[in-house]
Amino acid sequence: MSIEVNILGSSSATPIFDRHPTAQLVRVLHHTFLIDCGEGTQMQLNRYHHKPSKITHIFISHLHGDHYLGLLGLLSTMNLQGRKHDLYLYGPPGLAEIITVQLMYSESRFNYPVHLVELQGDKPYILLEEDRFKVEAFPLQHRIPCYGFRFFLKKSNRKLNKSKLPENLTLLQLGSLKKGLDLIDDEGHVFFHNKDVTFDPLPEVSYAYCSDTIYTPLLSEWLRGTNLLYHESTFTNDFEARAKETFHSTAAQAAQIAKDMQVKKLILGHFSARYKDLTPLLEEARKVFPYSFLGIEGQTFTVNQGTN
Repeated sequence: MSIEVNILGSSSATPIFDRHPTAQLVRVLHHTFLIDCGEGTQMQLNRYHHKPSKITHIFISHLHGDHYLGLLGLLSTMNLQGRKHDLYLYGPPGLAEIITVQLMYSESRFNYPVHLVELQGDKPYILLEEDRFKVEAFPLQHRIPCYGFRFFLKKSNRKLNKSKLPENLTLLQLGSLKKGLDLIDDEGHVFFHNKDVTFDPLPEVSYAYCSDTIYTPLLSEWLRGTNLLYHESTFTNDFEARAKETFHSTAAQAAQIAKDMQVKKLILGHFSARYKDLTPLLEEARKVFPYSFLGIEGQTFTVNQGTN
């Protein structure tokens, strides 16, 4: 089992140097999620051979244009392609109004169900939860309401070691073993220890996405121990004052967050248009946190249970 992250866009406000505004495709089990939808996202989906029809949920971090201006075009394309199955859309207050106004003045409608949830206030949300995975939203600190997202593959049940299983166990007993319980007889005595007939479960793993945010250790509540972290890194340290003024982070600050939160791997992104060569950002980050990587468009990062 794995979480797969595909980088579609890694630029900040301006599309430049063959970099596009923010967008990522995340695959977890049977779901395909889109995080943010900057201008040109559907072109990037086509470029990297991803089908929009596969997307089940879209998460918009905030309402600055480089994070959502491609959304209505993508939704319209889904409609033109005959989509019928449900789409779930999450974002800050105002997203519903933006979509409604554009549909109203174009005299358009979607022929598939769109379920829109607007996130409110500085509180976390559980957006989606099933037996094997979960998606949470948490508040970031930017100039306008902004949210990060964290994707979890939950710890699995224990796996039965069929070569060591006794015969004639009931379904109830097999279920108890998968849950990590010992088998106990009517007199309360253990007649099979769980560890003797099962394999260890796969551990929980997670991917966290931190869109536009000022450097803040307050993110520790949401990020600690994350296997893979994407954190915006708009500037080099030369522009730390500019980063603070615009509620953004430097590459070194993103790396400091990763180091302090005991993250396993860091993806840098949301690069300013002032950098044609991204090497300086990567070098600054790796001085603080060696497991830092550039979020290059077209690249895939994977978190595998049991190996990350």
